[in-house]
This record gives sequence, C-alpha cells and structure tokens, in this order.
Amino acid sequence: MNSKQVNNFFKKLKIRIKNPKSALKYKNKFTLLISVVLSAQCTDKNVNNVTKEIYKKYFTPEHFLNLGEKRIQKLIKRIGLFRNKSKSIYNLSKELIEKHQSKVPGKFNDLIKLPGVGRKTANVVLNEVFNIPTIAVDTHIFRVSNRTKLAPGKTPDHVEQELYKKVPRKYLKKAHHYLLLHGRHTCKARNPLCGECVVYKSCDFEDKLKYV
Repeated sequence: MNSKQVNNFFKKLKIRIKNPKSALKYKNKFTLLISVVLSAQCTDKNVNNVTKEIYKKYFTPEHFLNLGEKRIQKLIKRIGLFRNKSKSIYNLSKELIEKHQSKVPGKFNDLIKLPGVGRKTANVVLNEVFNIPTIAVDTHIFRVSNRTKLAPGKTPDHVEQELYKKVPRKYLKKAHHYLLLHGRHTCKARNPLCGECVVYKSCDFEDKLKYV
C-alpha cells in the first residue's frame, strides 16, 4: 500500500468512524489501567460488566492492595485468566504505591515495568488518558494491518513498528481506534464485509472479490 493509498485509507475511516474512543469504562487513570489488564483475551463488554460495580468502591492502588489477591480473585472471577490477572493487579497496585506515589506513570518504559503490563496495555493507557499518539496492536489491528497490507508483520510488535512508519502524523492519535473498530465491525476474522467496506479501493487483500 503506497503513501497515497494509506492517506486515503485513514481519510475514509475518519469519515465513517466518528469520535472513536476506548469502549472500556473507567473512573480514573488507575481504573483504566486495571481494565486494560483485565481485557486481555476478554471482551470490553465483559470487562465493563464486571468492573461497573467494583469501581464504585475500589478505584485506587491502596484499595486493591488492601483487598489482597484472594479477594480480587472473587471480584473478577467472571473474567478469563482471573487468577493470573488478580496477581498482576495486586502486584502492580503495590508497585504504584511504592515507586510512583500511587500515580499511573505517563512514560512507556515505566508502564511496561509494572506487573501484567505489556506494550499493548501501556500504549492504550498513554493514548487514552495521556493524549499521546501511540498505537496499541490487538488481534483486530493485527489482522487488518496484515490483510489489507497496510502494515504487514509476523508479530504484534512488528506490526506496531510498521504502523508507526506508515500512518500519517495527523491520523496517528486515533489510528488504532479506527483500525480496531474497522476490524471489529467490517474487516472481520471470518466473512469480512468487503462489499460494505469504505476502504475497499485502498485495500490490497487478495481475496476481497470473494466477499463482495
């Protein structure tokens, strides 16, 4: 996909997708961080259903540290991998208190040092609440980037770096929202809706005629 196609690709997505933002519901920077950790291999809808009651009472690192790992497990047991996630939430809460004055750091290198926080989680937090133009590659973005040939790569990290090279600066802040929502609603894993796709002409998906 050449630079003209890429620019047109995002121009069309911007027109179609109005005011994109994270579907996760949160109370503050800390609860967004928790929600993104919980969202690994889980839908945003399921995370929101679980956290809507939790965040009414617990929304600071101190709250979760005082809860302890076992009680956190009980609160999030409807979420996949809840045992591992409980451990991460407890430990990252402890680390935020001890090393960051209970505040979520606004630097990538600080975020990824927190338990349970990888590149995707760090980039979501930086983009959503620190207004930094980052790209968080999830399964939808990985698929769209490879299928359309926008930014092909064998791993999420590779796709992320390719997107930074390809995405025009003016679209960078909202790029991962555009790609995620396009992947979720149009460029689906099975039976993509190519006949309804606004970026059909810019896309280099070799089998797109089969889905028109």
